Amino acid sequence: MLKDKENKWADWYKIITIGEKTLLIAIAFLTAYAVVIEVIVILTERTVKLTDLLLLFIYAEVLGMIAAFYKYRKIPITVPIFIAITALCRLIILQGKGINTVDLLYESGAVLLLAIAALVIRWNLINLVRSKNADDT
Repeated sequence: MLKDKENKWADWYKIITIGEKTLLIAIAFLTAYAVVIEVIVILTERTVKLTDLLLLFIYAEVLGMIAAFYKYRKIPITVPIFIAITALCRLIILQGKGINTVDLLYESGAVLLLAIAALVIRWNLINLVRSKNADDT
């Protein structure tokens, strides 16, 4: 009876894992397609705007996140934070000078909060590696 339950969970795990990998491959192809479209738009308009570059950075980070998953079998938590920071900066730039002051404060506060979160996570990871190395010696 217990063996049957373990097999059912193993089956669900396998199905979810296959679904996850399929979805990541689809995201990678769609991101690459979006990059091609964005480059075509830049080339046809013959102008490169800062928002276009930030969008390309977001695409690069998404592809990097997928590559990190396939290389290390996990997604570093700081990568989505960097994507969110870039997206918020792009939003602030897109809104231009007509942005409401309160909205600008909220958005820049969110950028600051995300940057602090990334810093804390990195700092904790560095300390974790240092303490692990100290324990090994």
